[in-house]
This record gives sequence, C-alpha cells and structure tokens, in this order.
Amino acid sequence: MERNRKLFGGAMAFIVLMGVVSLFSDMTHEGARSILGEYLNLAGASAATIGFVSGVGELCGYSLRLLSGFLADKTKKYWTLVIVGYVLQVAAIPALALIPENGWLVACILVVLERVGKAIKKPAKNTLVSFAASEVGVGKGFAFQEFLDQFGAFLGPVILFAVAALRGTDDLFSTYRICFAVLGIPALITVALVVFSKIRYPDPAQFEKEPETNEPFRIRKSFLLFMAAICLFAFGFADFTLITLHAAKMHAFPDSTLSLLYAGAMAADAVAALFFGWLFDKIGLKALTVSTLCSAFFACFVFLTGNPVLIAVGILLWGVGMGAQESIMKAAVSGIVPRSMRSTGFGIFETGFGVAWFLGSWLLGALYDVDPKWLAAISVAVQLLAVVFYLLCIRQRKKETA
Repeated sequence: MERNRKLFGGAMAFIVLMGVVSLFSDMTHEGARSILGEYLNLAGASAATIGFVSGVGELCGYSLRLLSGFLADKTKKYWTLVIVGYVLQVAAIPALALIPENGWLVACILVVLERVGKAIKKPAKNTLVSFAASEVGVGKGFAFQEFLDQFGAFLGPVILFAVAALRGTDDLFSTYRICFAVLGIPALITVALVVFSKIRYPDPAQFEKEPETNEPFRIRKSFLLFMAAICLFAFGFADFTLITLHAAKMHAFPDSTLSLLYAGAMAADAVAALFFGWLFDKIGLKALTVSTLCSAFFACFVFLTGNPVLIAVGILLWGVGMGAQESIMKAAVSGIVPRSMRSTGFGIFETGFGVAWFLGSWLLGALYDVDPKWLAAISVAVQLLAVVFYLLCIRQRKKETA
C-alpha cells in the first residue's frame, strides 16, 4: 500500500512538472500564434500563403513524428529527443523579432522550424507522460497535462496584449517584433525546466503499470475508422491564423486585443480538456463524438459574420474542439498501442492528423480568398462526417471486444 502511494505521488508530481514545462513552452509558441496570422500579413504574405505555410508547418509538425516516434522506440533515448525538440521549438519564436520588413519568407521558414522542433519531441514526451498517466488514470493524466499546457497558451497571448497596450499599435509591425522578443523569456525558462525534469526523473518508465512486452501493434478495422475520423476532424478544423486574419479584416476587435482572442480559445481549451478527459474515462470514445458535435459549427460563427460577439462564440467553440481532441486522442493512443511501440503509435496517429491538417489548412485558406462562406460550409460538413466515423469506430470496437 505504501509503495502504491509513493508511485501515485511520484507519477502525479512528474505529470505536474512536465505540465509546467508545457505551460512555459505554450506561453512561448502559442503566444506567438495569437498574432502570427496578422504578423505574416504585415510582412507581405497573402491569406493563401498564410494558410499554406500554416498547413506546411502542421504537416512537418505531425508527419515527422512518425520518424521521431520510431526513433524513440528504437533507441529509448526519450529525454534526448525531448530536450533537442524543445530547444529548437522555443528558439524559433524570439527569432521572429529579427525579420526585416517584407521578410515574410524568413518568417515562414521560422514558423516551419518551430513545428519541426515540436515533431522531434512530441512522441517521446507523450510516451514519458503516458508512463505516469497509467498510474493516475489515462484520461485524467493527459487531461491535467493539457490543462497546464493550455493555461500557458492562455497566459502567452495575455502577456502580448499587455505589451501591445504599453507599446501602442501605431506601428503594429514593430510592436509585434517586440512581442516576439519578450517571448524569449518563457523560452529560456522552458529549456531550463526540461533539463531539470530529466535530472529529477531520469526513468519515468518506472511508473508504468503495463509490463514491457514485444507484442506487435496490429492495425484493426476500428483503428482505421478512428484514424479516418481524426483526419476528417483535422481537415475541417481551420487554423487559428485564419481566424485572427478574418477578425482583423472585419475590424471586429481593436488591433491591440487580437492576442486576447487566442487567449480565450486557450482558456476554453483548458477547461474542455479537463472535462472531456474525465468523460473519456467514463464513456470512452463516445466523448469524442460529443466534443465534435459541440465544436463543429464554430466556422459559421467566425467566418459568416463580422459581429464581435458571434466571432467570440465561434472562437470559444474552436477552443472546446481543440482541447477535447488534444487530451482524448492521446489517452486513446495509450490504451490502443502496446508499451513497447507507444512512441511509434503516437507518431502514426499524429502523422495522419498532420497530413489532414495541412491539406485542410491549404484548402480553407484558398477558399477564404474566394469567399468565407465556402470555408464555413466545408469546415462544418467535414467535421459532421467525422462524427459518423467516430460512431462507426465505436460500433466496430464493440464487435472486436465482444
């Protein structure tokens, strides 16, 4: 009993520590994301280019996880990949402060590099967290991780709002440069904390309940249906850079408050992660159906109007959808994939998600240039189709476990 209490306490402490690492990391890159769409536009990029670059970034950020996940499982050098990935990811953000006027191409390269850093560390980090989450409850463990993660994503935009308020928006491009420089502070804290985490917990695998085996990862029909649903959701889920671009063009909010829109989305994300993580432990994959139905119509509120209240509602729904997917998807992977192949499993799931996000972001960005109504129609239709595949997956899983 005493040993079980120590394991639970140690596992929870590790999850909290890694959550704090994520808090400062997200404060850095999600703070940047809150103004990135308008910053790229000011640097000379079109909406189609912004959508394309956002998609390429997500494509690299997810597809490379297949390679980094396989590498993590083969080498078991989880901490090495985590540290290298974090350094590259957070260093790219303050570097955005150095781009010249009309330097949109350099900025786009940095955006992609930030996503590459995330790809390097993500499967290994998720695997380390999954070891501890198995001790405290998979859904709750990943939900708590996502909550701290998104709390940082909330604080980042709020800090940038304060910077913009103090600096003023007469020269918005220069103000945004200062914002990116300020984000260098949480970037340095992130690197320091992740190194400390490695020293404090060199072997988080000690928390894992499931014994190490050589069981192969078999691709079943339910897995394919689940992947189809996740990919459809990603395809129809417009990148937030398009949302901030639309809000700026509609002049629905003052320029100095654009970063607060993302802060609101991240606040909704954090709360949704806790709720749907708890719900996943209760009802399993049905929680994904509920969350997708809640968020499917966000594009209608955002892109079919210039009304600030309706846009704000759409942004909150966007945050609900993102928070639920981020927490539940990771929990589902931990339950489906054997311990020995878990990083590879995370890589497979997230690669499919990233490819779909890339294609969707590119298409939705191009549709926005034509008519925002087309963007909204495609976004809603594809997400509702994802619900159908979630239901098919749930039915198939019942057959396989009967």
